[in-house]
Amino acid sequence: MARRKGDEGEISESAVREIVRRRLAHAPRTRAELARDLARRGVPQEVSITILDGLEECGLIDDDQFARLWVESRHRVRGLARGALRRELADRGVAAETVTEALEQIDSDSEASRARDLAERRLRTMAGCDRATQQRRLSSYLARRGYSGSVISTVIAEVTRHDCVDHGL
Repeated sequence: MARRKGDEGEISESAVREIVRRRLAHAPRTRAELARDLARRGVPQEVSITILDGLEECGLIDDDQFARLWVESRHRVRGLARGALRRELADRGVAAETVTEALEQIDSDSEASRARDLAERRLRTMAGCDRATQQRRLSSYLARRGYSGSVISTVIAEVTRHDCVDHGL
């Protein structure tokens, strides 16, 4: 078992379960995140695996559900595209197959629509900038959110064209 700092005793399995439950009460976590956290705390891998398996069986740890909710939330609220979401989920230790399944809920049309909404909103803050600066900034903004080059170029052409028409240019 793992030892606490300054403690000669070992952490019991119930104490390890409590650590995991507290982490899950704060925010949803992937199995890999919890395993890394327990390893940092010095919990032996076999104890960690046993406890995480039990919590997964109970449904307290569910990487599939985590990935689906993560994709839905981050796409809707932050406007992240599939590329950025794939990186985030991989960083959190979600299996590639699970990530692919979760990303299927975002189709190309909704991704392009979300990119357009973000670009239009961002463009309103750039009223004093010339067109080249607007395009450069919009391109960087969308790229940081994981949009592909083809989506970025299409969206920028649309929103800057509409902006020119709206202003009589």
